Amino acid sequence: MSTAAALFIPAVFAAEAGKGSLSIGAAINKAGRQRMLSQRMAKAFAMQTAGVMPDKAGSLLEQSRKLFEAQLAELKTLAPTEAIQVALADLDKVWASYREVLGKPRTPENAQLVLAESEKTLRAAHALTGLYEKQAASSAGHLVNISGRQRMLSQRMAKCFLFEQSGVAAETLRKEQEAARRDFVAALSELNAAPQNTAEIRTELELANTQWLFFKQALNGQERNREVAARNVATTSERILEVMDGLTGQYEKLVRT
Repeated sequence: MSTAAALFIPAVFAAEAGKGSLSIGAAINKAGRQRMLSQRMAKAFAMQTAGVMPDKAGSLLEQSRKLFEAQLAELKTLAPTEAIQVALADLDKVWASYREVLGKPRTPENAQLVLAESEKTLRAAHALTGLYEKQAASSAGHLVNISGRQRMLSQRMAKCFLFEQSGVAAETLRKEQEAARRDFVAALSELNAAPQNTAEIRTELELANTQWLFFKQALNGQERNREVAARNVATTSERILEVMDGLTGQYEKLVRT
């Protein structure tokens, strides 16, 4: 896939949208995907601010917004505990603020607002994902959570890189990118070693390991042309995201069985 303009919408979401009930495995997956979308929308805003494939970034942002809202509505149909109900209300509240700032003009000042709101939305989505994992009470549920978190980390690293390229909170973002990178590497190692891995999962993991090498190379900043460097990060972050989303779906199947 050359760009991510259509990522998830036809391949994943459309296939799931017609299902009448949400399993706990699917809830962990979708709540985890909300974490990713919080960072992906900020990444798209950064791309537009920096003038990196702005039209494609606009499509990416709009489709991510629609998917976030559709999944939030789905998740509200599975709220078996009071804690999950409260977490869903919290996510709904922070999303309203985030959605508003995403609609503002692409300026450095508004970029700061987007960064702040993306963090609040990420924290709320992460808390909800953890509650669904607790409800599943299984090692497979944990694998869905950490595999799904890799999607978020891929977008977080790209978001930090692209905002830093724009001169927004450069030092802070550099540290956040390094922290996200360490978390990604540690989780990838855990997933590679998971005894629950099936043949299909091991195949997906091999692809994830390869895509991580490409993404890491783009993040390392060896490309001297800033425009090319930013484009490379934007595109490779989408490729590894696509692979990690497929892998998370494989782990979700283990929860159902």
